[in-house]
Amino acid sequence: MKKIFSIVFTLLGMAVYAQNPQVKTANGTLEGVTEASGVVSYKGVPFALPPVGDLRWKEPQAPKNWTGVRKADHFGPQAMQRYIYSDMQFRSDGTKEDCLYLNVWTPPQAKGQKLAVLVYFYGGGFQAGDGSEYRYDGEALAKKGIITVTVNYRLGIFGFMAHPELTAESAHHASGNYGLMDQHAALVWVQKNIAAFGGDPNKVTIAGESAGSMSVCGQVASPLSKGLFRAAIGESGSLLGNLSPRPLADAEHAAVKFATSIGANSLADLRKIPADTLLKLSQRAHFECDVDGYFLPESPQKIFDAGKQMDVALLAGWNSAEGGPGNVLGRADATVDNYRTAVKKMYNERAQDILDAYPAATDADVAQAATNLASDRFIAYATWKFIDMQGKTGHKPVYRYFFNKRRPIQANAPAGTVDHSPGAAHASEIEYALGNLPTNKVYAWTPDDFKTSETMQNFFTNFVKTGNPNGPGLPTWDTIKTGNVMVINQESKQEPQPDPKRQKTMDSFFNK
Repeated sequence: MKKIFSIVFTLLGMAVYAQNPQVKTANGTLEGVTEASGVVSYKGVPFALPPVGDLRWKEPQAPKNWTGVRKADHFGPQAMQRYIYSDMQFRSDGTKEDCLYLNVWTPPQAKGQKLAVLVYFYGGGFQAGDGSEYRYDGEALAKKGIITVTVNYRLGIFGFMAHPELTAESAHHASGNYGLMDQHAALVWVQKNIAAFGGDPNKVTIAGESAGSMSVCGQVASPLSKGLFRAAIGESGSLLGNLSPRPLADAEHAAVKFATSIGANSLADLRKIPADTLLKLSQRAHFECDVDGYFLPESPQKIFDAGKQMDVALLAGWNSAEGGPGNVLGRADATVDNYRTAVKKMYNERAQDILDAYPAATDADVAQAATNLASDRFIAYATWKFIDMQGKTGHKPVYRYFFNKRRPIQANAPAGTVDHSPGAAHASEIEYALGNLPTNKVYAWTPDDFKTSETMQNFFTNFVKTGNPNGPGLPTWDTIKTGNVMVINQESKQEPQPDPKRQKTMDSFFNK
């Protein structure tokens, strides 16, 4: 009898196993998971070798093949990072230097089809973030008929340290930007493998928010990425204007100064330091994108000026409160006198130019004027440059949005998690755009929030499918050639371009 039961259970197990979705990639067979919605997910898929040991601070290398079936039922490790942002909620398998994994969500019965693909890069200032975050989950958009992919990339010192010895050992005489090259490697993986999941490698759109949007701009600018995607979505950020990367020499100098400060006299010394220790030692240092001469052969500004960037359709925008009045006023009250004093301290002899572009005639005007200035100084201006320059030197359609749906206040939320911004805070659009409001329990979402989310999801999925956000049941969205911007909230509609004086004033400080 026991033997009979054993045989029955074995057969049942085989039946369940056979029902699990499998896909054969260039490196081996993956076994995914069918979610309750019917969407199939493949999590923790390696797209490059672990960047450890001698591969620390190297271009990502192609992944090894495997035999048998690899279970893809849980997220891979997140990149090395400190806990910085309270709004980041991870589902990843810990924090490791071995972090180059991606995740794929496909609609039901996707195999054999040629579906459009969205590849999403997370934000976090190139210091934090992970493809496992709830707000980036790809299931909601997959239910709308596209394949969604989230990608891990190296961060901080592991992803963006340039160094003279790294430059010398590089075949391209370049260093830094390893995180951006990780993203590039993931896009190469998508080209090789996405057809097996039911995707069309000729219909890939890249997207990201904040540092993810800066990454999108970098991928559009890089000659290495040509042919890897046909469209791009940028949510608050670019590598233009005030966020332009620094020269390689400056990045190298900063790295040498840091290494000397921790007693590391060579690249070999740096590679010997355990990842956890190096992360702690580098917490006060800052590593960012650089003009490395390879991934970015010139500054993005020069690349876009000359029209050398990828000629792809672009959908991009910013939020109404990327920064708050406190970023200008500090702890001072919102009065005209305090505002003028703060601006004079920031801009010295150019203060009046700023006050003319961001006027506050009465105390009641100060909070909004300071919010506008803080937002533009932080990331809105750089986003405008991305939109404008792609429109000027590219030939494909460019669509511009302005997100101003403020999240609802929820009583009794954990300290430090409530959004007190005077408008739509930085990063607040992510859950709306990707259909993940229910995963964020901090806010008591209303029907207006879900309506806004549905509109934004449809704009995004239409754009991914066709390169055009317009579709049935949606407000008409014209390209920037009309001068309009799509204002996204519960009653989304087009409006004339915001006051151009702000951008003109910011332009006078950068790229002269």
